[in-house]
Amino acid sequence: MRTQTAYKLLDEVKFTVIRGNISEIKTLFHGKGTTKGVDADVVDIVTYETLSNAVNFAKQFAANTGAVIVITGAIDIVADKTKACVIQNGHPMMSKITGTGCMLSAMMTAYVVANQDDIFGAVVASVCAMGMCGEIAHSRLTSNDGNSTYRNYIIDAVYNFDAKQLEDGAKYEVR
Repeated sequence: MRTQTAYKLLDEVKFTVIRGNISEIKTLFHGKGTTKGVDADVVDIVTYETLSNAVNFAKQFAANTGAVIVITGAIDIVADKTKACVIQNGHPMMSKITGTGCMLSAMMTAYVVANQDDIFGAVVASVCAMGMCGEIAHSRLTSNDGNSTYRNYIIDAVYNFDAKQLEDGAKYEVR
């Protein structure tokens, strides 16, 4: 039902940004896929070996939809039809808690609304910022802390995040 609803929305709505893991985005593009709920299928995960193909795929989907495409995972990709940013911020523990994708969607929406003259840049900034908040949160953990504390530290990092941190810590390359 979730996939069918997404297809219907793609037919009826012109989206500004479409975000998901690689399996979700492939499913939307190809009309079929192997998504596992909100988790990417292991065969789809973006690695350094598959990165060029994933970037080209994201650009093609952006060209087809007119939207900025965001593929999130260990390596994040933000693409429009002509360019892509490969983002290296984040921490593996982010995939072990619920809510980071929802937090990113909310943050991305705020960045886009505040920067409508540069939607691509706003999306890149939000993805970098969320990843950096994951890094900041992880640096605060002690040996007694777990994933609940980590999630709360991410929320604190988002609350305290500023433009200087983004400027100093964003790790991305344009392709």
